[in-house]
Amino acid sequence: MENPIIELDGLTKYYGVKKAVDNLSLKINKGEIFGLLGPNGAGKTTTILMMLGLAEPSAGQAVVCGINATRNPVAVRRKVGYLPDSAGFYDNMTALDNLLYIGRLNGIAEQEIAGRAKKTMEMVGLGAEMYKKTGAYSRGMKQRLGLADLLIREPDVMILDEPTLGIDPSGIRDFLHLIRQLSMEQELTVILSSHHLHQMQQICDRVGIFVEGRLLAEGNIETLSGSLFGKDSYVTQITVREALSAPEEVERQLRRLEGVTSITIGADTIEVSCSTDITPDIVGFLVQYGLNITGVHKKEYGLDEIYHRFFENNIKKENIQWEAR
Repeated sequence: MENPIIELDGLTKYYGVKKAVDNLSLKINKGEIFGLLGPNGAGKTTTILMMLGLAEPSAGQAVVCGINATRNPVAVRRKVGYLPDSAGFYDNMTALDNLLYIGRLNGIAEQEIAGRAKKTMEMVGLGAEMYKKTGAYSRGMKQRLGLADLLIREPDVMILDEPTLGIDPSGIRDFLHLIRQLSMEQELTVILSSHHLHQMQQICDRVGIFVEGRLLAEGNIETLSGSLFGKDSYVTQITVREALSAPEEVERQLRRLEGVTSITIGADTIEVSCSTDITPDIVGFLVQYGLNITGVHKKEYGLDEIYHRFFENNIKKENIQWEAR
């Protein structure tokens, strides 16, 4: 059910003659994790700056939490927390003291600030490390402290720009799990800007694919896969113990299943392409038919393949347009 907390309408930004963001229209719902996906220079950071009211659009508008970000940027920044790719803190102060200082700067009442700061440190997994000086923190710990910096302000929206840059693989897994948990427990809307495809697939409800300032596509993995790969979005490969005695009959029966688009039968394999995921129906039929199944492998197009196909299609389109000039 749509419940947009961010609405971008025709958002466009020029820097001189260069168009950094090109007529971007997008709605992001309350409580969802939305990924801005694209290479460096794709327009992701410029879009974030316009949502925060830190850059003025050349055309269009950004409405965040019901507030026009250009007309009232201060009010927007009271509702939105922003974590850049490298959070900065006073290294000679403890993490808790850093957080207390941030809380006071944001007008949190003195009688509640200490309790809220400690609770927030526990929330991001730094309860045992809150009295350490920030200079002794690892990159991953500083990013967690950056999350605490946002959370102590109780935002409605968190914008994270390349938050896992420089964090080790184990730390990345924990950090992404923390973001997902916070989003679910507090119904926080999270915008995650990154070019790390695997991480985005792990955490995002929807993604928007940006190339050269344009939003080429947006949706969840299934929607994007369907729009790109169409009727062959799902491929199920079945391995059987013995060669099929009547492959034509097996194929004829499989084609009666709704959604089947093509079938390839080998010596001991059956590969079925479908418009929807009907793997249980395929396996069920083959078992009933009396085949001894030794393996089932599903191929679903992941974000890596989806992104590169969109990117390749865009490059081809640009080349065609250029040749036509």
